[in-house]
Amino acid sequence: MADFPKDTEDDSAETEAPRKKRKPIGWSMLFIAVLVAVCVVLVWRRDGIHGVTEILTSDLELFGGILPRVLAGCLLGAFIAEILPHEKVSRALGPESGLKGLLIGTAFGAILPGGPFTAYPVAAALLTIGADFGAIIAMVVSWTLIGYGRAVAWELPILGTDFTLWRIAFSVPIPILAGALGRMVYVRLYPKGEVE
Repeated sequence: MADFPKDTEDDSAETEAPRKKRKPIGWSMLFIAVLVAVCVVLVWRRDGIHGVTEILTSDLELFGGILPRVLAGCLLGAFIAEILPHEKVSRALGPESGLKGLLIGTAFGAILPGGPFTAYPVAAALLTIGADFGAIIAMVVSWTLIGYGRAVAWELPILGTDFTLWRIAFSVPIPILAGALGRMVYVRLYPKGEVE
């Protein structure tokens, strides 16, 4: 099969944000692995091999139940990164978006459905296609504090309308402030805009 020459003047390559390579094993993974090994030894000494296999069996069942949701969230993030126009995301949520980007991130986080299996892959996808740390911090904090799903499912029926509305009203400024602070710190720590 013949190789076709690559077009060196392709504008789409210049407008797309470069994808960051992720390390499969980092310091946090190593730390958790050491903790797991220590816990295995402690359980084995106390309960024998039966205690270890019982825990492994129940955890594998839990992992099997969670895996489809993790896969769906990761696929959602990957497709969002491919579908959304990078230049529009960068304009709306990028470093030059100012207060507007923080407000959009806050509003998007407040209406984002689902749990962490949805929110974090979507946040990672937006980061890879041009959103800045500040807007994504605002989105994640808003999803955590204001998220309508928890308010409708838990707060309204248990704590009532007055409490829920006041809690949301007091929570609205926090994602914006967190995003602004995150943007300011990020610019100072990484003036060239790249995390190593």
